[in-house]
Amino acid sequence: MAYASFATGVLLAAGTGSRFDPEGLRNKLLAPLSNGRCVAHEAAHRLLLVVPNVIAVVRPGADALAHVLNEAGCDVVFSADTARGMGASLAVGVGAAHESESWIVALADMPRIAVATIEAVARAIDEGASLAAPFHEGQRGHPVGFGLEHRDALLALDGDAGARALLSAHPLTRIVVDDPGILRDVDTPADLNGM
Repeated sequence: MAYASFATGVLLAAGTGSRFDPEGLRNKLLAPLSNGRCVAHEAAHRLLLVVPNVIAVVRPGADALAHVLNEAGCDVVFSADTARGMGASLAVGVGAAHESESWIVALADMPRIAVATIEAVARAIDEGASLAAPFHEGQRGHPVGFGLEHRDALLALDGDAGARALLSAHPLTRIVVDDPGILRDVDTPADLNGM
């Protein structure tokens, strides 16, 4: 059985995916992977193996995506604020998990992060780290863990920078992993090759 964290997962699934389909006809998060699951379902499934609850933030009108994420086990939050960027989406997700004391933030377009990596980040946060993130070959990836002391800063996020400024302003627990999945997202149809 996987490690069971005390943290709440926040799955950001509100992007427009304009690089995947410039005409906006196909949602990249619903694209199928080699195992038959769609991108978002796989990302949610892996996160839910570690954390008991996942809040998925989606944009209004993404009903098919919301259904998939509900089926995966997430609590879905629709937010018009998502149009303002990833920071606004993250603030909505943290706000929806208002009773939580820590959060593991993942991106729905990153379906190949190893469960062991998610466990390592969650364990670091559960054991008292205020910020934790995985690193592969010197590059920071996802998911990122946040402790309770960052709640107000997370709730105040806006725009598209996400939590980058927060991560650069505070000590970060670096978790070195042999997991290229922490850096692999789906931006274009070609990115699905080998996934």
